[in-house]
Amino acid sequence: MKYNQINFDKAIGIKVKQWRGRQMMDLGNSCGQNLAFCDILHGRWNFLEIRAIFLRRYALQYVALELFLASRTAIFFAFADQQEVKKVVDHLPRVGVGVKYGLPQSRKASLMSPRQLFKHSDMQRREISNFDYLMFLNTIAGRTYNDLNQYPTFPWILSNYTSENLDLSEASNFRDLSKPIGALSESRKKYFQDRFNNWDDPEVPAFHYGTHYSTQAFTLNWLFRIEPFATFFSSLQSGKFDHSDRLFHSLAETWDHCQKDTHDVKELIPELFYLPEMFYNDNEFDLGQREDKSRVGDVILPPWAKSPEHFVMLHRQALESDLVSCQLNQWIDLIFGYKQKGPEAVRATNVFYYLTYEGTINLNSIENKALKEGIEQQILHFGQTPVQLLTEPHPPRHSIMTMSPLMFQPCADDLCMLMKFISNSPICHVTANTYPQLPEPTVLTITQNLIFAKNKWNPSFNQSQNQSSQNLGYTPSSLTSSEKKVSTANDTSHPDLPLTVDPLLAIGNPSQPPQRRNLGMADAFDQRLNILSSNFVCSVDSSIIFACGYPDYSFRLIETENATVRQVVYGHGDIVTCLARSETSLFSDCYIASGSLDCTVVLWHYNNANQAIAGEYNIAGEAPSPRSILTGHDAEIAAIVVSAEHGLVISGSRDGTVLMHTTQGDLLRHIQCDELVTEHRPVTNLLLNRDCNFAVVYDNEYLATFTTSGKQMNRPPHKSPEKILCGVLSRDGEYIVIGTANGRISVLRLFPLQLLYTFPQTDSPTRCIAVSSNQRFIFGGLESGAVVVFNVDFNKWHYEYKQRYTRDRY
Repeated sequence: MKYNQINFDKAIGIKVKQWRGRQMMDLGNSCGQNLAFCDILHGRWNFLEIRAIFLRRYALQYVALELFLASRTAIFFAFADQQEVKKVVDHLPRVGVGVKYGLPQSRKASLMSPRQLFKHSDMQRREISNFDYLMFLNTIAGRTYNDLNQYPTFPWILSNYTSENLDLSEASNFRDLSKPIGALSESRKKYFQDRFNNWDDPEVPAFHYGTHYSTQAFTLNWLFRIEPFATFFSSLQSGKFDHSDRLFHSLAETWDHCQKDTHDVKELIPELFYLPEMFYNDNEFDLGQREDKSRVGDVILPPWAKSPEHFVMLHRQALESDLVSCQLNQWIDLIFGYKQKGPEAVRATNVFYYLTYEGTINLNSIENKALKEGIEQQILHFGQTPVQLLTEPHPPRHSIMTMSPLMFQPCADDLCMLMKFISNSPICHVTANTYPQLPEPTVLTITQNLIFAKNKWNPSFNQSQNQSSQNLGYTPSSLTSSEKKVSTANDTSHPDLPLTVDPLLAIGNPSQPPQRRNLGMADAFDQRLNILSSNFVCSVDSSIIFACGYPDYSFRLIETENATVRQVVYGHGDIVTCLARSETSLFSDCYIASGSLDCTVVLWHYNNANQAIAGEYNIAGEAPSPRSILTGHDAEIAAIVVSAEHGLVISGSRDGTVLMHTTQGDLLRHIQCDELVTEHRPVTNLLLNRDCNFAVVYDNEYLATFTTSGKQMNRPPHKSPEKILCGVLSRDGEYIVIGTANGRISVLRLFPLQLLYTFPQTDSPTRCIAVSSNQRFIFGGLESGAVVVFNVDFNKWHYEYKQRYTRDRY
C-alpha cells in the first residue's frame, strides 16, 4: 500500500484506527519530521487551530493525547507508548493546556499530571457553576467525550422521581452525596461491606463492587436513542439492541435499580443536565417489548417533568441548588479525591475492582500476549476510575450568604447611568467587551450615521458604588433625557460612572466627527438596506469591526484604532445583509458567518493572531477562503447565529424560513413555528444558548423557542404587545433580554417562556442591546442617540429579584 508523506510542521493527517467514543483516532508511527499514513485519511487539522493539549490515559496507560481546537472541538489520539507521546508533543505547538488554568503555555504543561493541573479556588468563590466545575474536574482527570470508557461522570442528585411536584428547597428530594451510590441503602451497604470483609483471594485485592459507576455499556445505555451512540450500542450486541427489559426505559425505574440491584451502581453522565433529545425515540428505533407487554419508546419521565425539556431544566436547577452545592465536595472526595482509594475508601464503602484503578498493573510488563489482551479488554469494558486529583478533603463550596451578604439587602436602583452622544444619531449596534483581562475594556457603539465609539469601561465599578441613582440625579421612574442628568460626550471622565465616552467624540464639531471613527469614509452602505445591529460584529478585544452592507457585495474588517480597512472579503453574489460571530475566548480563533440577498450563508474562519479572515491553510497573507457555503433559503438572509462548540449554523430569512446546518455545510433540518407557518412572517432575530436551545423573533412581534432537534418549546409563541427590536441572551442561556419600540427593556425566562421583569421605560425605542461580561449590567442603544445602562444580576436573580417576579410592568 502506498503511503502519503505529511509534513508534521504544517498539519495533522489522521486515519481511523478504531472508534472509541465519538472520535477516537490513531496517529500511526512518528518518524522525524514526517508521518506516514494510509491512503484513506479521515481529517486534517491545522496547527494554528490547536488551543490546548492534554496528556490522556488509554487503557489506564498514559499513551494518549487530546487536542482541543479553536472550533471548540477535540480530537483524541492513542499511541504505542509514552515515548511516542513525548515525541509528538515535541512537534506540536507550545500551547500547553490553554489559558484557563494559570499555567504557562509550554510543552511541559501539556505533559503535566492531573494533580499538577488541579485547582479549586473558582468553585469555592462561586465563580463558576456546579456543572462547569464538574466538567473542569472531569477534563483534568482525563475523562473525555472522545472515549466511551472514560466518559465524564456526574452524580445522581435527586431521590424523588415519583411525585407530581418537585420542591428544590426540600432536602428529602435530594440524594445523600456523602455516600457512594452503592451505599445509599443500608441493607445494600451491609451486603457490600460483608463481601469486602469476607474476601479471601490472595491474587485479587478485596473490593466492595465488582462493577463500576462508569462503563462504556452504561454510557451507551443512557444515549442509545440518538446517533452515533445507537450504532455503537447495537455493535456491542451483535448488531441488535439489548434485551428490552435491560434498556434505559424509565428514570424512576433506573433510580430504583441503582438502590436495589447489587450489579448496578452507575452514576450519571453530563447529557442528563442539558440534552433533552436523549429521552426521545425520534429515530423510531424498534426497541422491542418488555415482559409487562409495554413497548419501549420515549423515556418515561418523573410526573413532575412535563417534557424532556422541562426535566432537563429542573435537573439543571437542582444541580445548581444550595442543597447540592453545600455537599457536592463530598461526592468529589469519593470520585476524584481522598476517598477514592486507600483506607478512606474502605471506610466510605467505595472500593472497586482493582483493575479499574491506574497504577495497579503495568500492561507493558506482561509478556503473555493472551493474558495482556484479556486484561486490556477487562480495563476497556468494565470501568476505569478517574485519576485521583487530591489526597485531602475537598473544601466545601461557600454559601451564597457567606460570599455576598449584601445581595440579600435591597438591590441598587435599576438605572445605573444614561450616556448621551452629541450627534443624536440613533445607536444601532452595541457590543460590551468588558472583560477585566483586557487592557482596555470597552463598550463599542455604532450609530446610524456609521460613527463608532470605543467607550471606556471601568471594570472595577460595581453596583455598591451606585447604591441608588439619586447620586446622579436619577430616579427609577420613566426616563427622559430632558429630565434626567446624563453623561454627554463632553463629559470625558466622571468618577461615579462606569462608562466614559470615547474621547475622540468628546471634542470637535459634532457634525464633522473624526475620520478615525467613521465607518463610511470610503464607501457608503447600500441604500437598499436599513442599518441594523446585525450588520456588525466586533472582535472580543474591540480591535476589529466586521461590517457588511457594501454595494460591492463584500464585508469588511475595519481596525478601530484608526478606522482603516484591514481586509475586504468577497464570497457572495449580492449585498451582504447580516453577520454573526461564534463564541470565542480572548485569544482564540472563531467563525464568522455572513448572510446575503443571494439567499446563501457563507462560513469563514477568523484568525485572531493575524486579525484576518483565513485562507485554506490559515496562513498569513492568504486570500480569504470560505469554510462552507450553506444553501436552502429562497429569500434574503435576515439573521444568523453560529456555534463552533456545537458545530451549528442557524439562519433565518425574510420569508420566515429557519434552517439549521452543520459548520461543515450539511443541512440538518428545517425549523418551523406551527402557528405561524402559513403566514410567512419574516425572521428578524435569532438567539442561541450554550445548551443548544434557541429563540426566533418573527416580524418583530412573535417570540418562539426551539431545541436544536426542531421541537418547539413554547406553544403558542409569545406575542409581544410591543415591537421587539433587539434581543440578547444571558451567559447561562436561561434569560432573554429584549428591547422594544416603546423604549422598554424586559427580561424573560427562556423555558418556560415567561416575562420576569421590565426596566423603567426610556423616551426612545431600544435599537440594540448587550450585557456586560460579569452579567451585572445591561446596555441599551436608543433611537435618541443615547446609551442607557441598567443594573442587573442574572447569577443571583432568584435572590435579588424574587419579589419582582410578580410585577408585570410590560
